[in-house]
Amino acid sequence: MEIISAHRPLETILLGDFVNSVINEDCIEGMKRLPDESVDLVFADPPYFMQTGGILQRTDGTKFMGVDDLWDKFKDYADYDDFTTKWLAECRRVMKKDASIWVMGSFQNIYRLGYIMQNMGFWILNDVIWSKPNAVPNFRGTRFQNSHETLLWCTKSKDCRYTFNYKTMKFLNGGKQEKSVWNIGICVGGERLRDKEGRKLHSTQKPEKLLYNVIISSSKPGDLILDPFFGTGTTGAVAKKTGRNYIGFELDKTYTEYARERLSKVRPSSDSVTRLGMETKPPRVSMQKLLECAYIRPGQKLFSKDREREVVVTPSGHVYDGQEELSIHKMSAKLLGLANYNGWGYFWLEGENKELVALDSLRYRYKEKVKP
Repeated sequence: MEIISAHRPLETILLGDFVNSVINEDCIEGMKRLPDESVDLVFADPPYFMQTGGILQRTDGTKFMGVDDLWDKFKDYADYDDFTTKWLAECRRVMKKDASIWVMGSFQNIYRLGYIMQNMGFWILNDVIWSKPNAVPNFRGTRFQNSHETLLWCTKSKDCRYTFNYKTMKFLNGGKQEKSVWNIGICVGGERLRDKEGRKLHSTQKPEKLLYNVIISSSKPGDLILDPFFGTGTTGAVAKKTGRNYIGFELDKTYTEYARERLSKVRPSSDSVTRLGMETKPPRVSMQKLLECAYIRPGQKLFSKDREREVVVTPSGHVYDGQEELSIHKMSAKLLGLANYNGWGYFWLEGENKELVALDSLRYRYKEKVKP
């Protein structure tokens, strides 16, 4: 992985020179070197223009280090809007026709971002709420605790055929349709990068779980992901782990160096989720196979999604409703009053915490366990 010098002759730089690299350069100038329609996905976590002032103190009197970095300073809203328009214009240019872009912010800037993006022709698919259960409190008690940030997921136009791995996200959500509110804790513990003095390196480092959701939901293996505000490399780390490629621009030299070191330690992994196995035809796995591998057991209860109907698994791999023993398909059809129905999509079982897990998800787990 090479850090490309900003002084390298422009005519010698090809897209391949950028791929899987961290470029220590202003993103607006750096992106100008990328070819038109060359990236599959953009994730942008730009400066929020937070305009914080004064010293923040915890309730115990200790100082809290908020966001007071130079990269978050702008003269006024006009200056911020001009900056936003310029970097978004470059992102839009390098996005492929059917690419999508995620842009995140908080109450200080998200409405300006959305307004500018709509004026530029971007089509908003979702506004996703990142809900932070361990968010920083409002120390002064003058406002509600700000416990969420917003991600705008957009395409270049209304007619784009963007990537959305619906079945994969449903599988990761226990067989339930994934919602637009993601409960993910802020970056803490061993994941939080620190400098040589033990201080947090980046004031707004994002958790890998957040980027995992973004990348898995809206990209394919081998896709090229652009992050114009690379920071300490979370986007690149998750991209590399999941078999995607990345390009990162980062103006701060220290962040760039730490990101490069972080990425050198990341090893790609491959499983049915990262390979999007759920987006293909479901694996052919029988109830008997699930019994043999103890994914289900005789006597275990299966439920309809509303829990109003329940059946019991028999040793033969069929289910019993108190009247007759049938296959999961014939039983689901019977309970619904239909001629036939796919039982994999009808029945659910209880997980360790009594939550419902889709029976269908067990087929994918089985396939992953016995893969060649």
